[in-house]
Amino acid sequence: MTGATLLRRLGGIGFAAVLLVILLAVNLWLAPGRFRPEGWGLLLGLAAPLIGAAVASTPAILSGRGGIDVSVGPQMGFVNAVLIQVLVLRCGVSSPWLLVPAALALGALMGAANGVLATVLRIQPIVGTLGTYLVLSGVTLVVLPAPVGPAPAWLKALAGTWSFLPLGLVFLSWALLRRTPWYEHLMAVGSDDRAAYTAGVPITAVRFLAYGLTGLYAGAAGLMLTALIGSADPNIGPAYTLIAISAVALGGVSLGGGRGGLIGAAIGALDIFLLQNALTFFNVSTFVLQIAYGAILVAAVVLTALQTRAGARSHA
Repeated sequence: MTGATLLRRLGGIGFAAVLLVILLAVNLWLAPGRFRPEGWGLLLGLAAPLIGAAVASTPAILSGRGGIDVSVGPQMGFVNAVLIQVLVLRCGVSSPWLLVPAALALGALMGAANGVLATVLRIQPIVGTLGTYLVLSGVTLVVLPAPVGPAPAWLKALAGTWSFLPLGLVFLSWALLRRTPWYEHLMAVGSDDRAAYTAGVPITAVRFLAYGLTGLYAGAAGLMLTALIGSADPNIGPAYTLIAISAVALGGVSLGGGRGGLIGAAIGALDIFLLQNALTFFNVSTFVLQIAYGAILVAAVVLTALQTRAGARSHA
């Protein structure tokens, strides 16, 4: 195997997969009882909000033009607050047939708003979504000044026995989208929007739908977050933003767009979750966790850059 081939593999999903195996082995050695088959549902429920946040961040990033949506975490927190404080406690709504569509609709609307900023108004995506981040963080605190609860029993069950259901539906929807022309257009736009425009691809529509999909998946991640904490907390959502972006980069998704997918983002999120578990076992401080997240992000970006250079040299 040549050095260029090795870099290409390590720079993409291969590096995240190898790291997953290593971290899983470390966790099994540290706490084997926690990873028994009967506890897999609970473990997935614990990891689900982070996986959901990483998956939600991916479509906008794949669309290119610096499409990093930093408002995914606050979107999750806003959905969490509205579901519990407004719909459950104030309006007495507890049916999944109403709460689930409400969460997805809220997410889609917020994603569409970001899409307008990025594609219609042509504001730099990270700047536009930073504005959305600040607005949503403030509105969430207005709606919910302090943590309240509880969540309906069926929703809390999504963090246990039924934890696979919301993530499974998200990946099913993505699998269906991959069979449509929109997916090919998305990857083309993310790789080179000028070439895509020359080929007749509707760049604005493709990129707008990517932001809408990011919002829709953020709404689903908000449901996963609500299921995990079993209540509403105005401060917990924004914490997922930067960790999710780290997971996406670690999973081999190019932050420049046009390369990667949801599977890689999910594996990257699992890597970070297992790293959290291993470090928590040693009672390390949150400062050490932050250092670890930063190191992971830098390493992932460096590997992606090396992969790109190696690929360019191999085609030269």
